[in-house]
Amino acid sequence: MTTLTTAPVAPLLERLFGLDTPSARSELPGVSDYWNTLSDADKERILHSRTDYHDFYARMKDVPLAVSPETGRLLYMLARSIRASSVVEFGTSFGLSTICLASALRDNGGGTLITSEFEPAKVERARANLAEAGVADLVEVREGDALETLAANLPDSIDLVLLDGAKGLYLDVLDLLRPHMRPGALVLADNADYCPPYLERVRDAANGWVSVPFADDVEMSMWIG
Repeated sequence: MTTLTTAPVAPLLERLFGLDTPSARSELPGVSDYWNTLSDADKERILHSRTDYHDFYARMKDVPLAVSPETGRLLYMLARSIRASSVVEFGTSFGLSTICLASALRDNGGGTLITSEFEPAKVERARANLAEAGVADLVEVREGDALETLAANLPDSIDLVLLDGAKGLYLDVLDLLRPHMRPGALVLADNADYCPPYLERVRDAANGWVSVPFADDVEMSMWIG
């Protein structure tokens, strides 16, 4: 039995992941209308941008924008397999991936997960979900721009990182965290194809990384140093 697969976490995650289906999103007032009014070029610009993402994510404050349930389980498995005790997450949203990672910390015997989210409404919902899951004591939620919240007071040795915030900032956030990563630390980046400079960095072994894409939308990398 694991924290991830038993109550209160398992039923909570099932309910929360159910809020992030296309049909569930279409029922949220204003969300689908906003996205559908954008041209394909504007959608690409927003998702790639390092500066124009604030309005988009503010409009998505009622949408979980979570990793897939399969990626959530993978995060749990990886954190367990490397016996992670120090995890950093960029992009808390409703806290679904946060709960998966914190569940692994619980089953590893403890640790700390630092997660950053700039949308206040999502911070509030994430904290409530973490409390309901019974893992809030393992998580430090930092509210604000990750380029500021993750610029200081980081662990000396980071075991695992999840990048799932504004895609255009992946490389910037990686640069903040990399000096604190231990050799063998893992980084999972969701939808990393929206940040080509990030992929160029981690896919070049000369930069100290071993990296592999999988599941169409996730890049997993290991810091070798």
